[in-house]
Amino acid sequence: MLKRIGIAAGAAMQEGSDAGRGTVLDTHRLEAFSDGVMAVIITILALGLKVPSAPTWSAVGKNVPQLLAFTLSFVFLAIYWNNHHHLLRSTSIISAGVMWANMALLFWLALIPVLTDWIASAPGHSLPAVFYGIDAAAAAIAYGILVRVIIAVNGSTSAIATAIGSDLKGNISIAFYLLAIGLAFVSPFIAYALYAAVAVIWIIPDRRLFREQRRKRHPDASTSG
Repeated sequence: MLKRIGIAAGAAMQEGSDAGRGTVLDTHRLEAFSDGVMAVIITILALGLKVPSAPTWSAVGKNVPQLLAFTLSFVFLAIYWNNHHHLLRSTSIISAGVMWANMALLFWLALIPVLTDWIASAPGHSLPAVFYGIDAAAAAIAYGILVRVIIAVNGSTSAIATAIGSDLKGNISIAFYLLAIGLAFVSPFIAYALYAAVAVIWIIPDRRLFREQRRKRHPDASTSG
């Protein structure tokens, strides 16, 4: 589904444009802008942390849910920044469609600090866990669409398309998020465990993109090896 949506979006944004008019754009500006937005999001996330109400272990214990929620969201954002970095560094061509798909991803990521405060204030309630999962799933879908739009612009036989392949990890992540949303009504802690499981899946950057990035920087080494 994500593949069809991405190809359709990429094709729609390219109608009426040729390769020399508005298609070949600098990926570094898009990367710098995205890095800045993610840095602001992480800063807002950190500013939401509150010190214990008293210098006692009891007060520290009351802040544990907040710290766990912060850790989950920080890792969540760090994973997106890391993989987004490798994705754009491995991309040769971007378009207006790519930029809009990137903005959609940033929109969902920008909601993370608000939802983090919510789950931290009510960790035993289902509704905050559900909305956190909805946002996480929406961000994963947006990232998948971004990947497919990039592939649509660069071509199905491009190196980035070969590196991404079927995007099994991305599809598994979305399935986990959807499962967690449903199970959150049984127990929000099951949902949080599944959210953490997705983070573990992605904690190591995609080596396929890393290899493509290295190939772009050192083409002679890749051909000789």
